[in-house]
Amino acid sequence: MSSGPVPSPEEWRRALQRFADAVPHTRELGLEVLSAGPEGVRLRLPWHADLLGDEVRGLVHGGLLTMLLDTACGSAVLPALPEPEVCPTLDLRVDHYRPAVAGRAILAEARTVSVSASVVFTEGRLWQEAGRPVARGIANFARLGQRNTPPDFKAALFAGEDGHA
Repeated sequence: MSSGPVPSPEEWRRALQRFADAVPHTRELGLEVLSAGPEGVRLRLPWHADLLGDEVRGLVHGGLLTMLLDTACGSAVLPALPEPEVCPTLDLRVDHYRPAVAGRAILAEARTVSVSASVVFTEGRLWQEAGRPVARGIANFARLGQRNTPPDFKAALFAGEDGHA
C-alpha cells in the first residue's frame, strides 16, 4: 500500500512540526516536535504564564494536559501507518499523577501500541522532571482510510519549506 520511499525520522519530525504549526492552538503555544518516527514521538511545550489553571498555586490547567496528550498520541499515529491518513480521536483517558507546575516546560512522549483495520491504539505520558510523570494517556483513533483522506494530505505533510513537495 505504501508509495515511495519510507520517510526518515527527521522527515517525520519536520512533517509533524509543520502539522503542529498549522493548528492554531498548538502554533500559538509554541509546541515543538523533538523527534518522530514509527517508534513514537516526543514533543515539548515551552512554559507560558497563560498555561496556568490555578494562578495562586502555580498549577497548569488540566485541559491543557489533556490537549497535549491527545496531540502527542495523535502525532504518533501517522508514522505508524503504511500511508498517512486522517484518524480522528475516538476516545482519550487521562490519568493525572501530579500537577504540572509553573515555570517548567512540559515534555510529551507517545507511541502506537497496535494498529487494526479500523482503530489505532496509542499511549502517551507527560513529565516536567525525569522520573516524575505528570500524567499518562491512553487514546484510540478511528482509521478513516485513504478513501476519506484528502488526496494531497501526504504531500502537505511532507511539503518543502517553500510549501511544495
